[in-house]
Amino acid sequence: MTADQEWLHPFATAARPPGAEPRARLVCLPHAGGSPSFFRDWPRHLDPAIELSAVCYPGRQTRFAEPVITDPHVMARRIAAVLAAAGDLPLWLFGHSMGALLAYETALALREEHGRPVAGLVVSGAVPPHRNESRGIHARGDDAIVEDVLDMGAAESELLADPEFRAFLLPAFRADYELIESYRPTPGAAPLDAPLTACFGAEDEDARRWADEWRAYGAGPTAVVPYPGDHFYLQDAAPELVPDLSRRVLAARRA
Repeated sequence: MTADQEWLHPFATAARPPGAEPRARLVCLPHAGGSPSFFRDWPRHLDPAIELSAVCYPGRQTRFAEPVITDPHVMARRIAAVLAAAGDLPLWLFGHSMGALLAYETALALREEHGRPVAGLVVSGAVPPHRNESRGIHARGDDAIVEDVLDMGAAESELLADPEFRAFLLPAFRADYELIESYRPTPGAAPLDAPLTACFGAEDEDARRWADEWRAYGAGPTAVVPYPGDHFYLQDAAPELVPDLSRRVLAARRA
């Protein structure tokens, strides 16, 4: 299995017209404890001109046996190295929660280490990098992690409530909580010269409160877009969110 196949999970999208090639690539970065399967319903809502894949972090799904990564900058650099070698389609990154901060750092690494600026960045359900603070949850142990995940209503909540699945999933959650709670933004980084969109659920208090401050991280066009729902609004909002992403990606491509 190649590095691309380990890190990136491709999704089949709707059939393109005969002879048509994808015009852009959208890569999704999951939340803490998340995996590519979180985005499995997106292809049916996505414009077929866009190629879709999701990052599979070490320690989950097909990479369950691999050592986890708890350093956010190491994770971002490794993802960037894979994406830099994955072709020359205009690249958009979408990250939710922890994935939003990783997507931002990956965009920086692509620009600074590989000379490949992203075509656009969409951050979802996350405070901007300078607002990220540790709540010390990972240091309080597994019960505190599980309680926090259940409170937020993550897609994995039902599985974590089952003792058998809990033991299977917890290593990834432990790693991700340590990763996000230790994250500090790259100092002195210039804003990204690409469209930047911050999405959030209208009932997600922290993401809503600080969403406008994401504008400082983009030198190109910026937008702040609320959707109905809470922190995991996108579990129900895909029929609205994904077509909106399609329009943004293809409009930037035309420009």
